[in-house]
Amino acid sequence: MISSVGQSQYRELRHELAANPRTWLITGVAGFIGSYLLEDLLSLGQTVIGLDDFSTGYRANLDDVACLPSSRGGTFRFIEGDIRDIDTCREACKGVDFILHHAALGSVPRSIEDPLLATSVNVEGFINVLLAAKECGVKRVVYASTCAIYGDCPDLPLHEESSGNMLSPYAATKLTNEVYASVFQRVYGLQLVGLRYFNVFGPRQDPNGAYAAVIPRWINNLLSGDSCQIFGDGETSRDFCYVANVAQANILAATAERSLGESEVYNVGCGRETTLNELFRMIRLGLVGLQPAIASAYPAYASFRDGDIRRSTADINKISHDLCYQATHSIAQGLGQTLEWYVEHSAKSALVEESSAAV
Repeated sequence: MISSVGQSQYRELRHELAANPRTWLITGVAGFIGSYLLEDLLSLGQTVIGLDDFSTGYRANLDDVACLPSSRGGTFRFIEGDIRDIDTCREACKGVDFILHHAALGSVPRSIEDPLLATSVNVEGFINVLLAAKECGVKRVVYASTCAIYGDCPDLPLHEESSGNMLSPYAATKLTNEVYASVFQRVYGLQLVGLRYFNVFGPRQDPNGAYAAVIPRWINNLLSGDSCQIFGDGETSRDFCYVANVAQANILAATAERSLGESEVYNVGCGRETTLNELFRMIRLGLVGLQPAIASAYPAYASFRDGDIRRSTADINKISHDLCYQATHSIAQGLGQTLEWYVEHSAKSALVEESSAAV
């Protein structure tokens, strides 16, 4: 849990933002992280501009946020467009104080299948955002990076100076972003902060498709009575980080008054290692009260996937020291809230299907 001092400071920051709203641009706003950031900022009465082309995000995520009573205190304007179009980026950046850049093709397997597309979106699109931010006088850009940059580094926990052989084009594109961020800050004076996300999870994360993240996919499979697949022996580990922790990191990084170094990068995680076998048991236990038959469910094991790293845990000392970040939600707490959301929306979907069938 967050320390009492850090909790107090973050609470004061949120009060200050509510009293003095800023204007924010969220790229990739229709994605699961982007939509959570939107929800959180609107609850603080902020003005938010959202940019998305729905290549990986969903209109349903924006509709879901719009239905929340807590989201009605702010102002939201949506721009449908592609970050690979510089004019679209310029339009989105007008009058913006802070940018939270989350538009990307974020899948390791997808980047291995199509490295050209991953580079086009993740690198060329990122440069467009930086150029538009510079031209429009944006105060600071906070951008999503990834722990995949550490590759096969054997040192745990992973700190910002750790290095290993990167295992995917996706990781290479994110490291390239960090290089460009450093150059833009040095050459143009644009303030940038990179956040190396570990395995983020939470409501509205897509459970479907070939590139679905493990937590929403397993929840969906268990609720549907389908088997859950584990690549490898299940002892592969990750630092699973609830999305509320990510929102905290973004707000702290964007609004930090202290002088930050040249294009700082920070790990964002919980600092705890969880194996896939442990994760499966936690999800199964959380759902068994809803469907007792889930208690007898066991995963199916398959071969290891190309590009997957064996173990991953974040060292969060740097972001805790510089930005007073501490994870407010453990994996167990985050899973509890995530399961509630998926169960509720699964029930709503079932009702919609029944109504449609009755027509």
